[in-house]
Amino acid sequence: MKLRYLENYLVNFLNKFSTLSQLLLRFGLGIAFIIHGFNKFPLPPESLMTYFDFGPLLSSFIAISEIFSGFFLIIAGFIRNYIGNILTRFSALVIIIIMICAFYIAHKDWFINSKLFTSEQFFLLLVGFYFFINGNK
Repeated sequence: MKLRYLENYLVNFLNKFSTLSQLLLRFGLGIAFIIHGFNKFPLPPESLMTYFDFGPLLSSFIAISEIFSGFFLIIAGFIRNYIGNILTRFSALVIIIIMICAFYIAHKDWFINSKLFTSEQFFLLLVGFYFFINGNK
């Protein structure tokens, strides 16, 4: 009986922070992508061109996409209408595509082992799916 009371108390108390928890997750993913994108500057990113043999246009596009997807994911959280919802889902889709391509191109040896589940990249992908599915809920 005491556990049920404790659970009710926690639910009532923590429900007040639901919006804050999503905002923290949004900021975490957005800032991570902005940083990953800025780390590829100056354009075109030499690291992508030499390591993956990407051309300058594709390398620059990836860096810019990371920055804008992170930025728009954060901004979309403050737009409380259908535009914010669509912008959140679009930004999340870009993040998902980038992460799936990163796994396929750079980390093929991670499927399926402990490296996959202990990597930052895997959790960036999962949070991207969260925002793609939920939008601005």
